[in-house]
Amino acid sequence: MRDMANHIEVRRAIAPVAPTTDNTPYVSSIIDVAGFDNLVFAILLGALADADATFAVLIEHGDAANLSDAAAAPDVALTGTEASAGFTFADDNKVRKIGYVGSKRYVRLTITPTNNTGAASIAAVAILSGSRYSPGSAQSA
Repeated sequence: MRDMANHIEVRRAIAPVAPTTDNTPYVSSIIDVAGFDNLVFAILLGALADADATFAVLIEHGDAANLSDAAAAPDVALTGTEASAGFTFADDNKVRKIGYVGSKRYVRLTITPTNNTGAASIAAVAILSGSRYSPGSAQSA
């Protein structure tokens, strides 16, 4: 069977909002990976207007629900690299991804702009798979 919809759960990580025009980081919701084996963040890029802006990606993880114990996830806990998930002003309307396979329960994505004085439209979703209990819900937050 080619059904994937019943084998994943999709959660909002960074909501689509009005484009930012400064270097304020985009910080995702904290994603609880309990009950799942796999997590990938899909970063959705719209127009990136500034001609010299760069955007660095950071994955943090921890065991506290509020991530008060947050630490940068080591490379061995990632599929792909933070550098390859990062992007520049030249990447309008593209998608980047980075996976997490670490052992911590809570994970967060942060995208930090540098030299961003133009409008940057960015959103992200968290895709979880490998449910240990049952197929993912029909609709997720």
